[in-house]
Amino acid sequence: MEKADVVIIGGGVMGTSTAYHLARLGCQDVVLVEKKQLVSGSTGLSAGGIRLQFSIEANIRISMESLRYFEHFAEEFDTEIDFRQHGYLFLATEPKDWAEFQANVALQQRMGVPVRLLSPQDIGDMAPYLYLDDVLGGTFCPRDGYADPYSVAMGFARQARRLGVSIREETEALDIKVGKGRVRAVVANKGEIATPAVVNVAGAWAAQVGRMVGLELPVVPYRRQVFVTAPFDDLPKQIPMIIDFAPSFYFRREGASILMGMTDQDEPPSFNTNFDLEFLVKVAEKAAHRAPALDRADFMRGWGGLYDVTPDDNPIIGKDIGGVEGFYCAVGFSGHGFMQSPAVGRILAHLITTGQTEHDLSPFRLERFRAEEMTGERRVV
Repeated sequence: MEKADVVIIGGGVMGTSTAYHLARLGCQDVVLVEKKQLVSGSTGLSAGGIRLQFSIEANIRISMESLRYFEHFAEEFDTEIDFRQHGYLFLATEPKDWAEFQANVALQQRMGVPVRLLSPQDIGDMAPYLYLDDVLGGTFCPRDGYADPYSVAMGFARQARRLGVSIREETEALDIKVGKGRVRAVVANKGEIATPAVVNVAGAWAAQVGRMVGLELPVVPYRRQVFVTAPFDDLPKQIPMIIDFAPSFYFRREGASILMGMTDQDEPPSFNTNFDLEFLVKVAEKAAHRAPALDRADFMRGWGGLYDVTPDDNPIIGKDIGGVEGFYCAVGFSGHGFMQSPAVGRILAHLITTGQTEHDLSPFRLERFRAEEMTGERRVV
């Protein structure tokens, strides 16, 4: 039987980041298995947002560390990721959201995030193309932005391979053998790998991997649709990522086009990644309301991606998950996995090699759901 020190299940950005960080720490015998091709799942379908504007301290700290990676990724990984630091502009139209925004900004500023509160007049000065009669205020952080998720994941994968990681595509994990309370092996469609450590970074498929060790992880897949207009010149060439928070609608530049999306509150859980023309009509209506110029845009394409969602919109991160020794997880990011992947990959690598991390992972314990100690992340789109 083949042996490995660590087997990583999932070939998205979280998996490739973890593989890279493990190899960098000197873990020589690492195998990453991906049932299709690298970046063929949620990572490649992501809108690529990167931000520091979160509502709880643990998420802010992870995002601050991750942002430092993105800011230097091109030179450190010899990979161009099309990183655009044009900021995130959140808009509040509901009094409860505006009150929470103000509390969030106070916390973010205490932690060193260069975020500021904006009045409707401030927002109009920054983005005169927006309709603001229903807006109470907003928040803006100039260090926020977006990048190409595919390039980031492949940059991690390329460096991981150079450091000795074995990355195996078309290799599906079918089962995990557990004996005497600890991980023993991964059974894949191309053979069995004996290992003391398995990392579940399977994203929307995280619950299936959890069942392989007898756990029911509260992670559910939800479709999130993204649409791109034809080239559109009626908005400035450089705009922030604009988040209309109450309806979870957003838009930003995508080259000469505009990329946009919105949460469908009526969407049931599924693995559906098609796009829906009826939902596009709703998104277009919201776009024309918030930025009237977009009423003149023609749509060119669309797709569906998957969020891996937990009951409190925070991930499950840690070691020996569910009491299974050697079972590591970083799943359930509820749309934040790409932007937090650089730091989370490093956190997992340290947990695996030393058993410790300097980050406070208590908000991300699996046990919080049973103990009803959920902190919950409020800045979810």
